[in-house]
Amino acid sequence: MSTPENEFIKHREIAFAELHPDPHQARSATLLLAQVPGVHHLQVASPTFLKVTYDVLQVTREQIETMLSEKGFHLDNRLMYRLIRGLHYYTEETLRANLGCPRGESNCTQKIFAERYGHTDHGCRDHRPEHWRRYL
Repeated sequence: MSTPENEFIKHREIAFAELHPDPHQARSATLLLAQVPGVHHLQVASPTFLKVTYDVLQVTREQIETMLSEKGFHLDNRLMYRLIRGLHYYTEETLRANLGCPRGESNCTQKIFAERYGHTDHGCRDHRPEHWRRYL
């Protein structure tokens, strides 16, 4: 089953809490996220609302929001945002798992190609059982 290329590019919106010492959290977050590999586009919609475009094979929404929380940003935790956030976490991790990317891997593309190379017949393989290889 092939997957269209644009399925890996995600367009998400991150809402920040209004009560924070930094009233422009979205702008401050763009300065931090601009250096993250896999993040393609950032747009500040309002002082507490950020639009992010990223490649899910390199980084997930959960990783982005965890990093922001660790740096002191406060995400909006109203029920609607928590539900949307949980749905995005689940769908992105399921997509990555279906492609062979384990949870926590930041860039699984290399691992997928390495696994594919390991399954091809290329003559660089010892077909003896493991206990015979250690015997000699």
